Amino acid sequence: MRVEVAVPSFDLHGEGPVWSHQENALYWVDIERKLLQRWDTMTKERKIWEMPTNIGSFALRRAGSALVALRDGFFFFDLETSEALSLGDPEASLPFTRFNDGKCDRKGRFWAGTMDEGFPNKRAALYRFNPDRTVSQMLSNIGISNGLGWSPDNKIFYYTDSADHAIYTYDFDYEEGAISNPRIFARTPDAYVPDGLTVDREGFVWSANWDGWKVTRYTPGGMVDMEIPLPVQRPTSCTFGGEKMDQLFITSARIDLDAATLEEQPLAGNVFVIQTKSEGFAEPIFNG
Repeated sequence: MRVEVAVPSFDLHGEGPVWSHQENALYWVDIERKLLQRWDTMTKERKIWEMPTNIGSFALRRAGSALVALRDGFFFFDLETSEALSLGDPEASLPFTRFNDGKCDRKGRFWAGTMDEGFPNKRAALYRFNPDRTVSQMLSNIGISNGLGWSPDNKIFYYTDSADHAIYTYDFDYEEGAISNPRIFARTPDAYVPDGLTVDREGFVWSANWDGWKVTRYTPGGMVDMEIPLPVQRPTSCTFGGEKMDQLFITSARIDLDAATLEEQPLAGNVFVIQTKSEGFAEPIFNG
């Protein structure tokens, strides 16, 4: 597979790509620079919104609006006026955590987890932000909350705790939004960790490997099916997009890489794209 630079963004910590099928545009964040970004595939225009604090993840909400998970909680963010409306912080009493990866399920509920910056402690959690603006804690004792996804039939929930070097699966109740029966789907070696992920229409799981220089595709049964080498050490997440939903967009990071290391990987921090033979799902929007 040919790896190309889609957006020469040179993010410190690019993350959380979301494809908008309606806009033919890719959205993603730079956690460290506190940025939400948008790239129009037709005009090649890149638009940037500055957040008040670190942005871990987001979901598009409706025209001109997004739900964002910032360091200090959930916010509605107006993409036209850049106004942010606080919706509360479930971890206001925990200054050592911040929100990290998040994604909407197909019923329009936003799932977002936190990470414990006092690693290797496990004081973070996973939350479900509901369309009625209530918040449900779904998991606790998390180290680094990361890649989330759902199987094509909505029966399986995938969830990554990078601190465990593991992707877990849970039985998923689509109507109630409940998860149960955790088990290990896949583990990575100590040299790298699983980060963000996406699930294609055949149920294969594509996981970005932080410090692994690659994206790994797993079978629905958790076996390594394919590894895609990348020109950067720290790919962070991936999602499908494009007119036919068959292009894999991959974000990456250059944070904490010294000058000598960056000389060896000058493309670190960019957004990459790969033409695949697989197809993904359109990203759901937040239903509230």
